[in-house]
Amino acid sequence: MHDELTKVDIEKMKEELARREAMMPELRAEVKRTRELGDLSENDEYKTAKREINANKSRMRYLENMIKTAKVISTDSADDEVGLFDEVEVYIPKKDETKKVRIVTTLRNDVFTNNISKESPFGKALLGAKAGQTVRVVVNEKNSYDVKVLSIKKGEDDASLSIGSF
Repeated sequence: MHDELTKVDIEKMKEELARREAMMPELRAEVKRTRELGDLSENDEYKTAKREINANKSRMRYLENMIKTAKVISTDSADDEVGLFDEVEVYIPKKDETKKVRIVTTLRNDVFTNNISKESPFGKALLGAKAGQTVRVVVNEKNSYDVKVLSIKKGEDDASLSIGSF
């Protein structure tokens, strides 16, 4: 499976990878220092240092794999259609609620800031829609709802959106 990412996504991952690689000597030194403190079975500092270096290595492997397997996509879309990085105001009749969301790549998905992945049911339904159009969001076989696109504010892939971490 290849994640569809933008050039900015990949550059941000490369930057993070470089930062993490630069941290490795310090993390290795901390593991070495704490190992010398004595009995490893009761050495919490050593266990913490090992957890930190392992988490860093894991994130580095993840970033390397994402960069290697990414499919670079364009952020271009028609002026009157919802596209990647556009801010969309929608009305959800089922909840009688209006909200603004931004359609982003999976790497920058953050529901707490209304940055919605283009791969989510909500994002998939909105991509390509036009202002005034009602689209159906299909969550699963048994659950779906309508959403009306009220307005579209064209956006661009700016580096201010952080990439997700785990």
